[in-house]
Amino acid sequence: MGNRQFSKPRENPPTSGRCLDWGRPAATPEATKHQCFLDQSPPLSTMEMEQEKVSMSKELSADSASSCCSTCRGDEDWGLSHPIRGRAKSRSLSASPALVSTKEFRRTRSLHGPCPVTTFGPKACVLQNPQTIMHIQDPASQRLTWNKSPKSVLVIKKIRDASLLQPFKELCVYLMEENNMIVYVEKKVLEDPAIVSDDNFGPVKKKFCTFREDYDDISNQIDFIICLGGDGTLLYASSLFQGSVPPVMAFHLGSLGFLTPFNFENFQSQVAQVIQGNAAVVLRSRLKVRVVKELRGKTAVPNGVSENGVLAADLDTEVGKQVMQYQVLNEVVIDRGPSSYLSNVDVYLDGHLITTVQGDGVIVSTPTGSTAYAAAAGASMIHPNVPAIMITPICPHSLSFRPIVVPAGVELKIMLSPEARNTAWVSFDGRKRQEIRHGDSISITTSCYPLPSICVRDPVSDWFESLAQCLHWNVRKKQAHFPEEEEEAEEVQACAPASALGVAEP
Repeated sequence: MGNRQFSKPRENPPTSGRCLDWGRPAATPEATKHQCFLDQSPPLSTMEMEQEKVSMSKELSADSASSCCSTCRGDEDWGLSHPIRGRAKSRSLSASPALVSTKEFRRTRSLHGPCPVTTFGPKACVLQNPQTIMHIQDPASQRLTWNKSPKSVLVIKKIRDASLLQPFKELCVYLMEENNMIVYVEKKVLEDPAIVSDDNFGPVKKKFCTFREDYDDISNQIDFIICLGGDGTLLYASSLFQGSVPPVMAFHLGSLGFLTPFNFENFQSQVAQVIQGNAAVVLRSRLKVRVVKELRGKTAVPNGVSENGVLAADLDTEVGKQVMQYQVLNEVVIDRGPSSYLSNVDVYLDGHLITTVQGDGVIVSTPTGSTAYAAAAGASMIHPNVPAIMITPICPHSLSFRPIVVPAGVELKIMLSPEARNTAWVSFDGRKRQEIRHGDSISITTSCYPLPSICVRDPVSDWFESLAQCLHWNVRKKQAHFPEEEEEAEEVQACAPASALGVAEP
């Protein structure tokens, strides 16, 4: 595959053009709103490309009516009936598709096979599945590029932390005065008494663009995000964008910092490098969670918005149902809440009952979330580039209930069992905690909108560095080696006959 370069996607492709995923016809203009992330292959010669086009056109003509990916076909149903909080023309990290020549394909550090066309021998291949969500790129090829120079940046600062005030001021002054950028901050950040009383910061403070969570939609105004704090700031940034997420640069100024690889000491050069578009990114997959509740009496939603979710009234046409949808970066946790009884919930996978969880609850996590609550509950740790969903029980009342990993793209559905003695509670990345009763359901699948997190070096090196620094993975005192004299004595003793050692031979 060699060195791969991103090219600029068309902002307004014709409706009769080809879908970004597999070069197949797109269904509607709305299909251009999503981003698909593709693996790339080396360019072909003119004759090879013409041959590929002819062969592929014959294959596509037979089933062109059902050949779009799930997103192009409007599988994100809430996005068609309600204005997506994502960006129709986002700064893209996607790549333009290229026809694949399997004869010229060279395996590098890819975790997956060649995409989008894979053959097995002279006649076998993978059936083109219209339900495919996205292709995962080779981690070594994921590089940041800008269609246009970024002009607006969202700065997220950890609240109620006095140690972050000075870094926050230095960063904002650098962005505004030296880079002439528009800086967005949350309104409550500027209400900090230390910022209000700082007269030297007054001229800079007047230039801020402010917003309020759950009231103002800024998803179409932000080019990239800078987080100052711990892992919670990155999770909060993810919750603000229910559609496409701008690139996120996270500085480690919190307590753990597993997801925040940058140190603030050299922030000027690091930010300048990102603005120039010279940085690696890791695409952290998110979960699309749909909560369906039966309306019981009066159910009020504050201001018509359900905490960084989507308007409940615009999502569902069913009578007597309240529907909410969330994008989750770490995990969805279903537990027994304040009840003293075991939780008793049924887990369905693509409509089939796979198990009933009896215990304290169950965690459904992304690979990013596998190092969080799931790791504490005994699950394995998965690299963010692995397309998977992890199901981890919390203190199950069964010795054989082990955590399992299922493919990304499957749909999980979790409901209270009919025999359950009590209700359950659900939370999304530790927030928006709510009660689940009989008749309610939680549907979980892989989102089409991953979070692009900017790396210090590359996705693999950064991940193992976090494992070593934050979790002290496989850290122990080294076993001492034998001195040379003892090694020689051991060898002599092993080679000597039994009689020489004073041992009676049988």
